[in-house]
Amino acid sequence: MNALVVLPTYNEAPNIQAIVSDLEESVPGCGVLVVDDNSPDGTGGLVRSMMSPGRKLSILERPCKQGLGAAYLAGFQHVLARAQADVVVQMDADGSHDPGAVTTLIQALASADLALGSRYVTGGAVEGWPWLRKALSAVGNSYARLWLSREIADWTGGFKAWRTDCLRGIDLSQVRSDGYAFQVELTARALGAGFQVAEVPITFRNRTRGKSKMTPAVAAEAVRIVPSLRRYVR
Repeated sequence: MNALVVLPTYNEAPNIQAIVSDLEESVPGCGVLVVDDNSPDGTGGLVRSMMSPGRKLSILERPCKQGLGAAYLAGFQHVLARAQADVVVQMDADGSHDPGAVTTLIQALASADLALGSRYVTGGAVEGWPWLRKALSAVGNSYARLWLSREIADWTGGFKAWRTDCLRGIDLSQVRSDGYAFQVELTARALGAGFQVAEVPITFRNRTRGKSKMTPAVAAEAVRIVPSLRRYVR
């Protein structure tokens, strides 16, 4: 499968060179699209300096910080409009998601339309999180499972591989949420549209450089929006 990884960035200068290099080594031939929200730390300039004619690395630069969900939507729509890939992988640029697991996610699409990198199925794990972050994630997933479907163990994870037909089939133009809620909404829309979803165990590692984008406002948005997503999975 022809795959492309979408990497949203905001102030990821300490991480971006390593994550791109690791992806190129772990998944030879895979393209990488960085979606940068005008990072004041120069992330965009670093990416441009890494680009070359023989490298499958590109950048989509946006004028300001507009949120994780908006960055992913811009990246997805950019890829779909250009028919650049059969598979689109979404992952964090901070080192939390292992580039070595990308191949496993892509392989899972042999029998699914969406593969979720799951921390909460057998074989999945989280490393380096403080207890409060673990508790918040556990509560968030339990909340989503209560409202939506107990068949999905990890609703809030952001490491996913999509068949492009699946992305086209969930009407990205109607997605309005961000953060945790964005991850939940897209999976709910895929299930509601009849697409097959598989979970693949991953190990999520807490970032060692840079600052987390998780805020109380992001968590509050998920609490507010998740119940409204029930209509997709009934």
